[in-house]
Amino acid sequence: IDEFPERLHHPKESELLFPRLRERCPELRATLDRLDADHGRGEVAIRELEHALLAYEVLGSQRRQAFVDALNRYVDGYLTHMGAEESEVLPAARAHLTEADWATLDAAFAANRDPLTGHEAEQTFQPLFQKILMSAPAPIGLG
Repeated sequence: IDEFPERLHHPKESELLFPRLRERCPELRATLDRLDADHGRGEVAIRELEHALLAYEVLGSQRRQAFVDALNRYVDGYLTHMGAEESEVLPAARAHLTEADWATLDAAFAANRDPLTGHEAEQTFQPLFQKILMSAPAPIGLG
């Protein structure tokens, strides 16, 4: 949740996809602004989750509920974010982006590299993606 979404995926949405949609779909500006703000808060949310997990690991059961609460906040926020992307952003993109836009986006997202190793992200993250896809409930996954 740290390396791929925060360092590879979200910057491309904010820098490449959202500006095109702001230009062509002014009615989506508030949604896109909210999603950009979510991207900006992502690093903080992940650090909070990591701290809660570390406290639980070190201090044990007395910190379990704090970790569960932090995890639930993160998951709820992320599902809300993805729900807006699925229900508003992607339909608008399908309707308003040109073939040239899609080619630019495809090339940018295909060029992802793992920020830690420099390897292609697909190679690094595909097994994890498959596990998440098979475990997550619909509409995110197949579990």
